[in-house]
Amino acid sequence: MTSQHVRIGILGLALLAGLAAPATASATGTSAAPPTVEERRLDRAAPQEILRRSGFDTVAPGFARALAGARSYAQAERIVVREGAELWRRAVDRAQGRGPAGGDLSRDDDRPLYWARLGMTREVRGWEPEFGLSATGRARLLDKLEQTSRGQNAIRYPHGEDMKRVLVTGFDPFTLDRDVRISNPSGATALALDGTVIETADGPARVETAVFPVRWQDFAGGTSQAFGSGGGTVERTLRPHLPKVDLVTTVSQGRVGRIDIERTNGAWRGGFADNENLSRTETVPVADPASQPQWTSTTLPYARIVAASTGRFPVYDNTSVTEIPAGGTGPVVRPDGPTPGSSARAGGGGDYLSNEIAYRATLLRDRLGLHDRLPAGHVHTPVLQFGTGNTDPATGAVTDPEFVRNRLDIIAQVRAIVTVAVEAKDSGPGQDTEASPGQEADAGPGQEAGAAS
Repeated sequence: MTSQHVRIGILGLALLAGLAAPATASATGTSAAPPTVEERRLDRAAPQEILRRSGFDTVAPGFARALAGARSYAQAERIVVREGAELWRRAVDRAQGRGPAGGDLSRDDDRPLYWARLGMTREVRGWEPEFGLSATGRARLLDKLEQTSRGQNAIRYPHGEDMKRVLVTGFDPFTLDRDVRISNPSGATALALDGTVIETADGPARVETAVFPVRWQDFAGGTSQAFGSGGGTVERTLRPHLPKVDLVTTVSQGRVGRIDIERTNGAWRGGFADNENLSRTETVPVADPASQPQWTSTTLPYARIVAASTGRFPVYDNTSVTEIPAGGTGPVVRPDGPTPGSSARAGGGGDYLSNEIAYRATLLRDRLGLHDRLPAGHVHTPVLQFGTGNTDPATGAVTDPEFVRNRLDIIAQVRAIVTVAVEAKDSGPGQDTEASPGQEADAGPGQEAGAAS
């Protein structure tokens, strides 16, 4: 009798677990998915040192223990959402000086968040719960983890009209096979600014941020077992907020020794490999491609930004693009922007994901009817460089004083640029119609072909 009751109880739990899972989940589940290219880099010495020296080496093991205790899909999803959100909060708190540093790694470092997240996604990918997990169910968990651990669903502004609202985005580190130690100052800026209030001449401005992956698939839309169902992540994250904010700027790492305000964004993917070593050469895929323009433009107050004293790096109004002219067959560099009827081959920010996030954000602005109301555009930071004597990835340290100073200076200068842009808001984003004194038509030294993000 006792064994029969146990069998009935187990059957009941299994049925409840099946009801809690997505409708598309199979009864038997699937085997674990292998780690991705991105996740396999996690076992290298530098990522492990970064995690250890920040205290984030405990994140993935703790997450694995929590996940192992899940007895249903619904419980697993709650764990993923909770732990992902906690990772984002922990990274923001560390960057902003709250709580323990966890080690001797500089608090402004964005890399602990990146590598800890990959440890968590690898755990989800390899998890084989007793209640069964379909490929669709696993992808949904990965998607929830991506959103929560990137701050994408944690964008909150206070009610009332007495505070301006600013939205800033950053990116993960990239080109990691070239140097696995790499940090991305745009991601560090997002952590440093999230939830902060900037005091401007026109009153306070609340800044909310999110970080995006350097992966073509997540930007494109659709569902993939490798990446979860995070496709279309830019539009999904920004659409609810654009009608309500006073300023939005996407930020990425661009060229050596300079900051660029990118005047024009192009609808073209140039093929540079992403963090999964995948390449795409095509028109940027968006909804309703029949109405898709080849170019979009910034509505940030670029002339005011260039003229302001924001920090030690020179700031340029970059007007250059690469196009195939109307009736032409080959690409042509246009220092002063695109000509009528041309096809995009590179925006001012190149033809990689930095250009694409700027294109998507400004296209969304225009499709929502906000072009004349919302200042929106892209800021390219300097390349974050290691100090003299620490440039060899094979022998170099994961950090050095010059590396930290460069990152802190970039963060401070982006914050100053945002302040200038917010203060210029009341004069209207369309006021900067003439080339500014700092205009730089040339793509600039240090720009790699399409490799800015």
